[in-house]
Amino acid sequence: MKKTNLIRIKFSGEVLSSNAKKAIDLCSKSRFGELKRGKIVYSFPEALYLVEEKKATVYDSGKKLSFDKLVSRLREIDKKIMTKYIVFKDLRKRGYIIKTALKFGAEFRVYDKGVKPGKKHAKWILFPVSENSESTWQDFSARNRVAHSTKKNLLIAIVDSENDVSYYEIKWVKV
Repeated sequence: MKKTNLIRIKFSGEVLSSNAKKAIDLCSKSRFGELKRGKIVYSFPEALYLVEEKKATVYDSGKKLSFDKLVSRLREIDKKIMTKYIVFKDLRKRGYIIKTALKFGAEFRVYDKGVKPGKKHAKWILFPVSENSESTWQDFSARNRVAHSTKKNLLIAIVDSENDVSYYEIKWVKV
């Protein structure tokens, strides 16, 4: 049987996880995934990134999923996965650490370059959106309240039709 240097990620239900030593090492070194009950659990964008970067393979019921098949499966669960992934990938390539922020009511927490999650707090709460999606002032206000209540800056990432990302940071200012 051929040995591989790729992390083997298991897709079960809506959970992507690995108990491989390489997964634990990568989590410790590069902050991919979160250690939960002895295994590394990945967000959807993290798993996509690792597969695209040829650092991992994802298996569902013992069958290896290609990147495109994984995207297709994840879209069944999250219709906005590609917008989220494009933003995740862009920020990761720039050296930022991105973690989920569902408990804060946002998509992602973004840590400044060089900051390790758990050692310091995230600087931003991030909401990725497609340029074709509609947002109301109430949406903007709710996002701003989430950022303010978590003592983080609001970061809106807009993905255009060419998959380029523009970032807008919103801060509170006292006048």
